[in-house]
Amino acid sequence: MMNIKNKSFYILRSSWIVGAMILISLVSLDWSSMCHPTPEGVAIKEQIRNVASSKSSSEPLETLFLDSELNFEKLTWEDLTDVDFKDVYVEELDAYYWKPIFGPSVKNLEGKKFYITGYVIPVDIDEDFYVLSRYPFANCFFCGGAGPETVVDLQFSNDPREYATDERLTFAGELKLNADDVYQMNYIIVGAHEFTP
Repeated sequence: MMNIKNKSFYILRSSWIVGAMILISLVSLDWSSMCHPTPEGVAIKEQIRNVASSKSSSEPLETLFLDSELNFEKLTWEDLTDVDFKDVYVEELDAYYWKPIFGPSVKNLEGKKFYITGYVIPVDIDEDFYVLSRYPFANCFFCGGAGPETVVDLQFSNDPREYATDERLTFAGELKLNADDVYQMNYIIVGAHEFTP
């Protein structure tokens, strides 16, 4: 006879398997036509280049960038490992999930501006739901190859372009910790945008 905890574990495990299968099916689609810039995007990029080139070369570097862009510090995946997890039952889901217990070094990072580099994983393109992973899709958290501390939820400041699976990019924003909302990742980059260190 199976006890309730084991039954919940199998329900949660089945949910992850179904989720992984959906992600695999999304990855197998041909998204290449969606990765190319539109004519409007190319025109905007040219306008930005023209404005930048019209700036005087003697103008201080600070005036070429927003002040906030100069304040981002590097965040490494190793920085995010100061966390433990405990099984907590969620009645709404009738399942257990890993509740994070953030360590002091991670707690000290919350609310600060960072940039971090990783692999993009589209979870729901229509909803602009993307995560950044320490590892490529084949080894990431969604495939059971890593823990929840290896993914960061990207909450964009503007509508993002469509990203392809495993694009290796750097994003910047404010780090938010999440220990209670089971529908979001434990780490969230608020105001996420592509960033060049």
